Amino acid sequence: MTRRKISCFMIVCNEADRIDASLAPLAGWVDQLIVLDSGSTDGTLELAKKYTDSVYQTDWPGFGAQRNRALTYCEHDWVLNIDADEVITEELKQEIDAVLSEPNLDATFIKFPWHTFLFGKTLKHGRYASPQGKLFLKEGANFKHRSVHESLEMPVENVRILKSPLLHYSWRDYYHVQEKHLKYAVLGAGDKAKKNKKSSLSFAVLRFFVDFLQQYIFRLGFLDGKRGFLMAIILGQYGFHKYAALWAINQESDSVKEDK
Repeated sequence: MTRRKISCFMIVCNEADRIDASLAPLAGWVDQLIVLDSGSTDGTLELAKKYTDSVYQTDWPGFGAQRNRALTYCEHDWVLNIDADEVITEELKQEIDAVLSEPNLDATFIKFPWHTFLFGKTLKHGRYASPQGKLFLKEGANFKHRSVHESLEMPVENVRILKSPLLHYSWRDYYHVQEKHLKYAVLGAGDKAKKNKKSSLSFAVLRFFVDFLQQYIFRLGFLDGKRGFLMAIILGQYGFHKYAALWAINQESDSVKEDK
């Protein structure tokens, strides 16, 4: 049986320094390659057009809504969702080809091992080592409308986890590690505020320690040595910033109500 056809989409903004590495292994392998850009000013669009004619520009409505927009361009039943900081290996492509060629395939959601690099070496444990669901059956699938951490919802979720890894180069340097986690924490706080969630500074401090221990001890981050310790600290900071930002939003909201 020939391999089932794949539509692949990538949402981007100012990824000129790494989009080549991400798009090159996809071009000519997937059956449809889509790039959805939201205002790049660094040459990302021009680089993307080297690999596909399906390059579109739009505004930025948030991660969930943007991925759902990209889904509307996908023509085939199977969809691959790759980010510009991820690189698919030849081994993973061969494994995907084999799975999508199975005559009686019952999986609807295919996850890949995630090899996340932090300062030149992979994190083998913890949040950034968890398999990621990147390949899925399109029918009925939809990303949650969240500003960040937009999980995929599916009518039927039969999971298959492959063996070959997807390479993940999430952070350019130490500043980018901190900047990205702070940005996502504030976006997450905004989503919680929209649902009328509340927080306090004491709870934010508690979340620092809880999230640190979860990553470092319970998810075995300590086995990654110094990098594991640093990532546990960063994820503790992420938890603190998210709930401290939510507390700040609550304070501003209460002030507006008092003024009225």
